[in-house]
Amino acid sequence: MDDNPLWVPEPSEFRQTHLARFMDRAAAKSHLNFDDFNSLHNWSAEDPAAFWDLVWSSCGVIGSADGANHSGLDRMPGAQFFEGAELNFSENLLGKLPDGDAIVFRGEDKVERRIGSDELRRRVTRLSHAMRSAGVTPGDRIAAMMPNMPETIIGMLAAASLGAVWSSCSPDFGEKGVLDRFGQIKPKMLIACDGYWYNGKRNDVADKLVAVMAGLPSVETLLVVPYAGDSAAIIERVPGAVVFDTFADTGQEDEISFPRFPFNHPLYILYSSGTTGVPKCIVHGAGGTLLQHLKEHQLHCNISPGDRMFYFTTCGWMMWNWLVSGLASGARLMLYDGSPFYPDGNALFDFAQAEEIGFFGTSAKFIDAVRKAGLEPAKTHTLDHLRTIASTGSTLAPENFDFVYRSIKTDVHLASVSGGTDIVSCFVLGVPGLPVYKGEIQGPGLGMAVDVWDEQGKPVRQQKGELVCTRPFPSMPIGFWNDPDGSKYKAAYFERFDNVWCHGDFAEWTAHGGMIIHGRSDATLNPGGVRIGTAEIYNQVEQMPEVLEALAIGQDWDNDVRVVLFVRLAKGVVLDDELQQAIRGCIRTGASPRHVPARIVAVSDIPRTKSGKITELAVRDIVHGREVRNQEALANPEALELFRDLADLQV
Repeated sequence: MDDNPLWVPEPSEFRQTHLARFMDRAAAKSHLNFDDFNSLHNWSAEDPAAFWDLVWSSCGVIGSADGANHSGLDRMPGAQFFEGAELNFSENLLGKLPDGDAIVFRGEDKVERRIGSDELRRRVTRLSHAMRSAGVTPGDRIAAMMPNMPETIIGMLAAASLGAVWSSCSPDFGEKGVLDRFGQIKPKMLIACDGYWYNGKRNDVADKLVAVMAGLPSVETLLVVPYAGDSAAIIERVPGAVVFDTFADTGQEDEISFPRFPFNHPLYILYSSGTTGVPKCIVHGAGGTLLQHLKEHQLHCNISPGDRMFYFTTCGWMMWNWLVSGLASGARLMLYDGSPFYPDGNALFDFAQAEEIGFFGTSAKFIDAVRKAGLEPAKTHTLDHLRTIASTGSTLAPENFDFVYRSIKTDVHLASVSGGTDIVSCFVLGVPGLPVYKGEIQGPGLGMAVDVWDEQGKPVRQQKGELVCTRPFPSMPIGFWNDPDGSKYKAAYFERFDNVWCHGDFAEWTAHGGMIIHGRSDATLNPGGVRIGTAEIYNQVEQMPEVLEALAIGQDWDNDVRVVLFVRLAKGVVLDDELQQAIRGCIRTGASPRHVPARIVAVSDIPRTKSGKITELAVRDIVHGREVRNQEALANPEALELFRDLADLQV
């Protein structure tokens, strides 16, 4: 472990952050002395009622919490935060918009648009009135098959203003993938684009949309957003279809009344990845989502009114929901849709430079791809306004920490974060007042009693174990759809350890108080009974210029488990004996002899989910001859066939 930090915040700058001011308020409220982040975190985890009350008041929630209570804070599931409180999610996002631009949108190099705050309020107002006139009521589901564009946010805000429940996916989902999700929740209204751009190519969705509508008899109205296809053709083929703006123009411009709903009123339905079956429909409440995002944006990301906030995401990933909440802190949202490498790998950095983006969020895989493409944005772009780079989706490898500070920006807060769709937020993430160490996430989220436990349920330090959360938090799901007795919900998180959230990540506390995520614990390798996280292997082998990407599984073999490593190689590279020896040597030296794969196999592609995560479990099923039940969850399901019946794995 490297004890030399890559970045250390200036004390004078830290004193100007939201976190420092919150620390002072917490000290006054609790009559305790918080001289560092750890002491503040300990209080926030031990006294969640007091902490979340302070988040409500300090982060500017619009709503009524007078007389609200917290109950069952010793139970998971079963805890209740802010019983009796009421709020409207849309009112909170529209109530703090900055002057001027609220949304700046780029759709590859095809479309550039700017939406001012006044225009955003006006369009949400009209659509909300039109939805109400069309019969949308609290609890109705509004689904969207949309790119990450302004109309998607407008649709969500209008739906949430009425107490409707929003659920979205990206337009590249296949017909079955859409129906596997939306078919379960039976939406009343569907919003969809007529096409989308990706990697310079126009993709029409008319045929798919017709098929989707045939499979969703609950949908009464289809709103079609013109973007990259033929809206007129869709409207002609689908009864009840209407152009998005035409439908909204039937609404009034009178102010929205913003009726307030209970704290746990359902807001979003998100979905598990679904690579091992039909996706679980995870229902999130408005209050918990809002509080968590306000806390993370303001206290952990230091987002202030007027800041330009970007995250590269699709509408099928929870980071879209996380990004949109930035409006509640007065941020200007920077949206990008399409391939981040079109027309070349500088696309997102061009956007960051042109719009003077201060918070730049992306995936660990994107950072790795930029490094392997030989790009050096620090030499080609002016990124003076960039204060924070956030990375999530998978583990950010140590060498990519070095790359960010060497080749993107030397004086930047690099915040690796980890959480999940399950909590629509983070367990561990950046902390503005702490140093950044290579390969480490800085610390736990405030109010999150995060720990690492061994197999016996005992806390461990500087050892690998299960990531758990030992106390409730407001953004726990309010339930799963079609799970009336809560049995599926309880089985998902609370079967391993009673009354403790077990997240399914293989993690380790570091000597600095940070955390390393070693991969999903259900994909953990167990050769000889020793638990190995797949990220430990990737961190070594993906440093090699010959290897673009890797995926490791455990193969059942000879009454044990052997490690199999699949590698996608750079152009022109051959997996000969010399390269295999080099790969094994790199892993043995950088990780341990236990990590060295028994078999190394070259493949031309690696399957991944729509949000870009590699799918170890699906590959493991294929290798063992088991069916992958929901290939529609994959961005490239055809890649699975590369792993079936491999001769190299029969010996």
